[in-house]
Amino acid sequence: MLRLNCFFQAKDGRLDDALAAAKELTAASLKQDGCIAYDVFASATRPGILLICETWRDEAALAAHSASEPFVKNVAIINDCGEMKIEKFEM
Repeated sequence: MLRLNCFFQAKDGRLDDALAAAKELTAASLKQDGCIAYDVFASATRPGILLICETWRDEAALAAHSASEPFVKNVAIINDCGEMKIEKFEM
């Protein structure tokens, strides 16, 4: 299994746009083959910070996800709204 923690810092005034795209991406991702878990969290202590947590069955499932239309569309929006750092772990 693979786990990704995607930390996001929104540009001023762009958090709502990023959160909407992250929610849309989460809903689509949960329907994809190989998705074990997918969620988005907003920080309760740091304004403008989101965390997207993903768990995938294997590299093939993650690669298919990364090439999917919902991923391409929504990650482009999220990246336009701020800066993301990704941590990847094999479990």
